[in-house]
Amino acid sequence: MDEQVLRGARILAADDEDANLRLMRRVLEREGFTGFTATTDPAQVLPLFHQVRPDLVVLDLHMPGMGGMEVIRQLRPSLAAEGWLPVLMVSGDLDPEARRRALADGAKDFLAKPYDPAEAVLRIRNLLEMRFLHRQVREQNRLLERKVAERTRDLELAQVEVLERLAQAAELRDDETGEHVRRVGDLAARIARAMGLDDAFAEMLRRAAALHDVGKIGIPDEILRKPGVLSADERARMNTHTTIGARILAGGRSELMTMAERIAVAHHERWDGRGYPRGLSGEAIPREARIVAVADFFDALTHDRPYRPAFPVADTLAMIEREAGLHFDPDVASALLALHG
Repeated sequence: MDEQVLRGARILAADDEDANLRLMRRVLEREGFTGFTATTDPAQVLPLFHQVRPDLVVLDLHMPGMGGMEVIRQLRPSLAAEGWLPVLMVSGDLDPEARRRALADGAKDFLAKPYDPAEAVLRIRNLLEMRFLHRQVREQNRLLERKVAERTRDLELAQVEVLERLAQAAELRDDETGEHVRRVGDLAARIARAMGLDDAFAEMLRRAAALHDVGKIGIPDEILRKPGVLSADERARMNTHTTIGARILAGGRSELMTMAERIAVAHHERWDGRGYPRGLSGEAIPREARIVAVADFFDALTHDRPYRPAFPVADTLAMIEREAGLHFDPDVASALLALHG
């Protein structure tokens, strides 16, 4: 243990006898300890604790008005927040029952009065060394947790990037520019904010929504790029892009990936229950999927597709307004209309 760190420790002591505190101060200063704070009023221990932020608390067991164990009980939440912060109990009357009660209340060691200065220093040093070792381990654990979290985030972002590229590759077969998925994500985020949802949700939705059509990678070109109306069998095959997308995205551990999975499988559900693949209705449809349903519909209709030219924006907005409460969540539809109001 680094002696400079050890001797710079902050020690808070409480004893109703000022002479005892002066003795302890002299003993500790002789050993090079400089961070000693003391009080004869046990009621001042808690405010001093928050002011000093000690590494060790030394308490007299018997003090008028409030004994050492009652002080420990007051300190317990603050001690717990510190991880491991030792309390040294000092008394001339440390019978076995008093020791057991003090240990149960949080004391880590005992010092009998009148104490030998050398013994007092050794006990204080031992407790402080344990304090700093625990703090060092705690900091190392935090560092490791931060590194693991950063690595996990990097892996998740890499996974999302791969899937976004896959979704864009699928979209290029149905959209000459491949920009539909990006536009849907951007519009979905704008709708979410217009609905009063927080920025964190909106940003996650922006990224997750871009994967809504990733399942199109499993749809044959002769169906995906067919210029005319799809037959019933072809339409049924096209509709499977929702479940294909959900399978591709299944098993993700991050909220981003699980949101993307929910969107992929449910963005063609309808508010009135006549959508696919599960026939969900109303709020049984995940909120993020209800938002993407409107964003996807608006973007798809207002841009050219292989099988038809783009619709005018005003006509598309009129369709969304008519379908509010039928095809679309009325709140989501209202938010989109407000954006174009």
